[in-house]
Amino acid sequence: MNLSAVAALLLASLPSAVMAQEDISDLAQVIVTASRKAEPVADAIASVTVITRADIERLQPQSLSDLLTGLAGISIASNGDLGKATSVYVRGTNADHVLVLIDGIKIGSATLGSAAWEQLPVEQIDHIEIVRGPLSSLYGSEAIGGVVQIFTRHGAPGAPNVPSLMMSGGSHGTYQAEAGESGSVGRGWYNASASGLYTDGIPICVANAPLTAACYTTTPQQGYWSGAAAVSGGYRWGAATATVDFLQSEGDEHYNGNIFAGDESRVGQQVLGATLAFMPLSAWNLTLAAGQSKDLSQIYFADAPDGFFDTRRDTASWLNQLALTPAQKLLLGADFEQDVVASDAGYPVESRNDVGVFGLYEWLGPHAELQLSARRDHNQQFGDHDTGAAQSAYRFSDALRVTATYGTAFKAPTFNDLYYPFYGDPNLQPETSHSVEVGLGGHASALEWSVNAYQTQINDLIEYNPVTFGAANIDRARIRGLETQLGTRVAGWHVQLQLTLLDPRDTGVDYGELLPRIAHYTGRLDLDRDIAAFSAGATLLANGPRFEDPANTEPLGGYTTLDIRTAWRFAPHWEVQAVLKNALDRSYETALYYNQLGRSAYLTLRYVSSTS
Repeated sequence: MNLSAVAALLLASLPSAVMAQEDISDLAQVIVTASRKAEPVADAIASVTVITRADIERLQPQSLSDLLTGLAGISIASNGDLGKATSVYVRGTNADHVLVLIDGIKIGSATLGSAAWEQLPVEQIDHIEIVRGPLSSLYGSEAIGGVVQIFTRHGAPGAPNVPSLMMSGGSHGTYQAEAGESGSVGRGWYNASASGLYTDGIPICVANAPLTAACYTTTPQQGYWSGAAAVSGGYRWGAATATVDFLQSEGDEHYNGNIFAGDESRVGQQVLGATLAFMPLSAWNLTLAAGQSKDLSQIYFADAPDGFFDTRRDTASWLNQLALTPAQKLLLGADFEQDVVASDAGYPVESRNDVGVFGLYEWLGPHAELQLSARRDHNQQFGDHDTGAAQSAYRFSDALRVTATYGTAFKAPTFNDLYYPFYGDPNLQPETSHSVEVGLGGHASALEWSVNAYQTQINDLIEYNPVTFGAANIDRARIRGLETQLGTRVAGWHVQLQLTLLDPRDTGVDYGELLPRIAHYTGRLDLDRDIAAFSAGATLLANGPRFEDPANTEPLGGYTTLDIRTAWRFAPHWEVQAVLKNALDRSYETALYYNQLGRSAYLTLRYVSSTS
């Protein structure tokens, strides 16, 4: 059955479909990522998913990839278990086509071009906003597939002092802990917390992996530890607010390797940001922000230093929100970014900067909404790049809203693409894309639903060229997709279903082949129920087959996993949780030759702020 036939069948089934997690369907919830300003999630035209702190505690994830797996539009590939290199693909685009922010600060390696998802501590996260689709017209380079913004735990003005505490242990010698406190003092507020994780790990490579593919040694298992700390604070006087956020994570991961790739990596992530927001006039909100993120990696082989890759990103922004009329708003802004690389690999160019100016016009009528955005980036290496987007929505009723979007985006080559020894090509050009999308959605009674269909065309796609053994602008891609999110409450159960259908095709060198590591379909079903002081739930994940390589000669089989969880609120504020991961003990690979965890069990003691 082809993609269009499946889409028609799915659309026909909508009136009887059920879905939506209570937290995600909260229409009063406010998000900031979709348009770089605060707006109710129900008013966002873009396709959005929000993961709350309540979701995190309910799902009991061991890692950030645990939390994201199976969400609409998202595919994940990991080179093993906890702490191993993880790639996140949004809407079938490359792993470096998603922009990642922490508390508004852009993160990621300037050499690899992607974020170290495996190093981000899930227990330090308050909530996550995922916006799918091109957003270069607001954020500049990298936002071809979408934007993921992670918000760390924060205090709030006037909030009581609240401690946080979590201790967990389970399979494969895995232990986690977190402790902290948030609260307020007068006009100020604060949060401080620390967390740690240790695991003995599992054998990374499958038994039949060839030595030339992924496994250079036969180390029986690969341990990992990490530690993280977060501090944030804010102060409000009159209509002005100042905030500071800091997150640092360090880890030590072991893996199969050789003298060229190492067998141990000591890594670090650091994010520091500050904002100042005030109102010069009643119709003018002004925000100034500055930040710095670091991605640090020291490689070892046989306990001896074997190379290092340190990158730094310095950013600053100036945002102006103007209320032209009650129905019309204007956002004007400018961004500055500087990437700096330090490595013993010998990059001939070690820094570059980018300056972007942008604007967003919004008109909100009784039933219709329109957003127009445009941006010009001046990159020190690649000159000027213009991007834009037009988004519209019409609400027939609360039960039905129609949206339509067109947007362009671009991605500047990474320092590895340009200069890595024996791989980079300094003549590479930025990747560009254009996307169209239509959507339907609404809410009625306990039902919350949305369907979004889209097509993205990417030109000058950067991939490995087997002829030159390096990076090259040799490819094009056409990605068609359909995403469905449905949710409701049935007989006391919270039910959420997310389904993604993808047709990600190479239209360049390997004409007609599927893009690597992108599954044709993914599905996720979450069921949860509260019964007095107890709760129970399960997550069923289904991933279709995919290919490891662009030529589609190395297949990765599809798989289905089941997680089962329960919790008992045995005293006010105190909860004991248990989760059985991969309860069916399925063997599968998301990256060729790399093992994933089999059946695993974990027990957690947690202090929760609410008593309900």
